[in-house]
Amino acid sequence: MHALSTVSFVVPAARRARAVRPRGAARAHATPMGLSDGSIAREARSARGEALAARNARAHRAVIKTHETSRASVVTCASSGAATVPGGSDASSSGVSLGSRIRAIAFFATSFTLAIPLICIMALMFPFCWVFDRTRRSALSFVNDVWATVSTSLFFPVKVSGRENLPPANKAAVYVANHASFMDIYSMFHLRRPFKFISKTSNFLIPVIGWSMFLTGHVPLKRMERRSQMETLKKCRDMLADGGSVLFFPEGTRSVDGTMAPFKKGAFSVAAKENVPVIPVTIVGAHEAMASGKEYALNNGGIKVIVHPAIQSTDADELCAQAEKIIKESLVNES
Repeated sequence: MHALSTVSFVVPAARRARAVRPRGAARAHATPMGLSDGSIAREARSARGEALAARNARAHRAVIKTHETSRASVVTCASSGAATVPGGSDASSSGVSLGSRIRAIAFFATSFTLAIPLICIMALMFPFCWVFDRTRRSALSFVNDVWATVSTSLFFPVKVSGRENLPPANKAAVYVANHASFMDIYSMFHLRRPFKFISKTSNFLIPVIGWSMFLTGHVPLKRMERRSQMETLKKCRDMLADGGSVLFFPEGTRSVDGTMAPFKKGAFSVAAKENVPVIPVTIVGAHEAMASGKEYALNNGGIKVIVHPAIQSTDADELCAQAEKIIKESLVNES
């Protein structure tokens, strides 16, 4: 009985000890602050959630602030008559005023109106020029000069310097000039030399103006066709061989921003093969008067045409480099 009582006493005690040990173990794993591992995890998740919510709130406030700033910018631009465009520029940067637009309309209307009676005179003169002066067509070129001089003198002055460097009208030469404006052709006609220039074929289809170009003997070109390019260069060589002169814009097209592009070698190859002088010409102010792509606006200001001394060589690369350097330095000096 005593042994059984002892066993009965030990067993419940052991059970109580086992029941107590987990609580003791839990207490042994408690943190100094009295929190359990689960509590720490919950607190950590809560802290991360709060941090994420704070970041989202800051981002939301930043978006709202940016939106308000954009709205303020639009209101400011609207009050000043300008609209913001991509790239940080605005519509007012074009600098196109109502007066410039009206001036351009008046210029083209005057030029076209003046060309109508002149084309009739040219049509009458053409048969005689074809028979007696087929290459230079000096009389028809003179009509072109009159048309350009009168058209421009009513709206802006064109000053020519270095006229003493021009070769005689009956001497073959290759004229090369920078090209940044529709006004370049008008300006070059002030040299009063019977040169022929190269123009894309579509320009010859323009009523009155295109007909005048055809009668005067200017050279059409299909820019995207290699065959047309070779035929054009051959026509230019034939003209030079017959005592005519040719005008080239070696950049190939008009500069959009007025910056001179590198010269192409075609004009200088023709001059080198025919061993004729090259006359570099710098046109200053044409881009400011009427920028390429903005033919709807004619601004105030004159144009200056600078004729440089002739250069001559049988090396096309040398001619190209010299002419480009001369014209580029002149542009820099006159800017």
